[in-house]
Amino acid sequence: MGSIDATELGSEKKPNPGKATILAIGKAFPQQLVMQEYLVDGYFKTTNCDDPELKQKLTRLCKTTTVKTRYVVMSEEILRKYPELAIEGGSTVKQRLDICNDAVTEMAVEASRACIKNWGRSISDITHLVYVSSSEARLPGGDLYLAKGLGLSPETHRVQLYFVGCSGGVAGLRVAKDIAENNPGSRVLLATSETTIIGFKPPSADRPYDLVGVALFGDGAGAMIIGSEPDLVLEKPLYELHTAIQNFLPGKALQDTLHSTVNLYNLTLLFHGADTEKTIDGKLTEQGINFTLSRELPQIIEDNVESFCKKLIGKAGLANKDYNQMFWAVHPGGPAILNRLEKRLNLSPEKLSPSRRALMDYGNASSNSIVYVLEYMLEENRKARNMKEGDNEWGLILAFGPGVTFEGIVARNLDV
Repeated sequence: MGSIDATELGSEKKPNPGKATILAIGKAFPQQLVMQEYLVDGYFKTTNCDDPELKQKLTRLCKTTTVKTRYVVMSEEILRKYPELAIEGGSTVKQRLDICNDAVTEMAVEASRACIKNWGRSISDITHLVYVSSSEARLPGGDLYLAKGLGLSPETHRVQLYFVGCSGGVAGLRVAKDIAENNPGSRVLLATSETTIIGFKPPSADRPYDLVGVALFGDGAGAMIIGSEPDLVLEKPLYELHTAIQNFLPGKALQDTLHSTVNLYNLTLLFHGADTEKTIDGKLTEQGINFTLSRELPQIIEDNVESFCKKLIGKAGLANKDYNQMFWAVHPGGPAILNRLEKRLNLSPEKLSPSRRALMDYGNASSNSIVYVLEYMLEENRKARNMKEGDNEWGLILAFGPGVTFEGIVARNLDV
């Protein structure tokens, strides 16, 4: 498909032929709801830690994250069964994976069922499954357990994306888009599921970053149905996925090579930075997953996001679109990332409202978060339409993950 100017599409907002659309959204959460104001005392009591300095630091972090509530799999029952999870230095990866593997499947099944119910068609019409998680590790993978739990046909084509981190939800959308557009008549179920138990640890002065995770991350699952050429009698298209790209920031060695190529061919290098593959760093160890984020991450995103957005919008043929005339569905990695993106692109405060709401209500739920943001986006679009304030037909879906990897999709709001 070629590029399309928004003015050529008329007022009915019908999907463009051959383009993938999101046809339904669903979500699910574990039973434990954590109120941020009570988290600090509960966490230090659970882990039998009485370090006043660490407690004070976590208290500050809990306020700066802007998170109000989150859902978590971790419970008193789990800690009674596995007390070693709250003890420093033990080999607990087997116990963690036993818990996580079951939990993410249960949540993914629930979110997928909710999505299929919202879709309104038979589960037998699902032809492909894309499954995303950074919270489990097993063979066969969670895609098979999800397919089995839902009762999908054994002929369902499956793809799984493991350990993609916060960019996983948009990466999954990109993969689902490719599948839908290259397999006429297909219906793709995209499911994401995450739990923080894989990285739960007691507080330690040797691992100050762990407190950021305690203050910020949450658990849950999300699901979407993606397909092209929707049956407008049976299906309600929500968003058209018009153009998708992925870029990573080159590390120093690769960047030196790219600079040589730029000089040789008079090209333009898109990204700036060095050794960015360590900016978001995770390793699976005997104590679960050890995960760190560099302090430079918000700055790296700020430095590169505008050039990435220009490239994405230009590829879709919308180079002259005003940013504030578009909607912005951005993965809420944290308030600093949202603040810097807003400032760099000179966005009106309301543009990132769905992202900030998702962060406040669910924390950073990794790959799931973009599902929650898109759902809030629909809610705000409908509210604006009812108030005759108009809406923004075109917009961007963005996420940032390990690499540092930028995922982006130019989308159209079809919810009329």
